[in-house]
Amino acid sequence: MTVVSCPTCGQKVEWTPANPYRPFCSERCKQIDLGAWAEEKYTIPGSSPGETRDDDAPER
Repeated sequence: MTVVSCPTCGQKVEWTPANPYRPFCSERCKQIDLGAWAEEKYTIPGSSPGETRDDDAPER
């Protein structure tokens, strides 16, 4: 049996088909994570579309 930590609260959770909320421990933690995603609290660092980085510029 695989045991993981809930991404929201850190509680240990069994990774089994019997847990419909996996990897979360509960519906509450699942909804908290969804709310954070909807508020754009999760981001991936990078440049905006249309911006060029110095190393992307063609060599002269």
